Amino acid sequence: MQQRKSKKILIYFFLLIVVGSINNINFNGLIFQKINNINIIGLDIKDKLILLKKIEKFNLNNIFSIRKIDLANEVESNSLVENYSIFKRYPSSLDINIKKTKFLAKINKDGQILYIGSNGKFIKNDSLNNQLPFIFGNPEAIDFFNIKEIIDKSKISYTKIKNLYFFPSKRWDLELRDDTIIKLPNDNISIALNLATEFLDDNKLIDARIKNQIILDD
Repeated sequence: MQQRKSKKILIYFFLLIVVGSINNINFNGLIFQKINNINIIGLDIKDKLILLKKIEKFNLNNIFSIRKIDLANEVESNSLVENYSIFKRYPSSLDINIKKTKFLAKINKDGQILYIGSNGKFIKNDSLNNQLPFIFGNPEAIDFFNIKEIIDKSKISYTKIKNLYFFPSKRWDLELRDDTIIKLPNDNISIALNLATEFLDDNKLIDARIKNQIILDD
């Protein structure tokens, strides 16, 4: 019985050495391959080159030496990024898949025209999109997303909004593309907006600031 146990131990030990040797051969043959292929999907050429330049400052001697946290920090520093994924593709490639944020509105911040992205960031961008509504005033991003959510759930399509006016009291006015103005209250905004939509056809000024009342000026 003791001999059988000894034989089993020797067999297991032998297998361990063999498997370990094979793994070491593969490991030693691949671990030192330099990263020679970085695939960035989702950015235009300009932003892709900027990100590549930032990544090149890291240790690219092999795929194990570069840390995902470092890559993530560089990707997230780009305000155009909505979300992303990073894959280390063995033995020497990196795949970075990026979903760009969607521009939702324009705003003047400190004399500079910025876009509000669906990622909640105020973004400087050289492109010009005249189809997006313009925000007057100085709301926080959360203020904008709150009113946009209400609009999206209402009977008014967001695409029909030309301008949004934000007041220090945190109240909003909406200007539609046909120049109709809707004045909204501070509270019960969703109810007021849905009530105001019943008077859109023949009125250019719809005041819904008073609870359960609509004041018209055509």
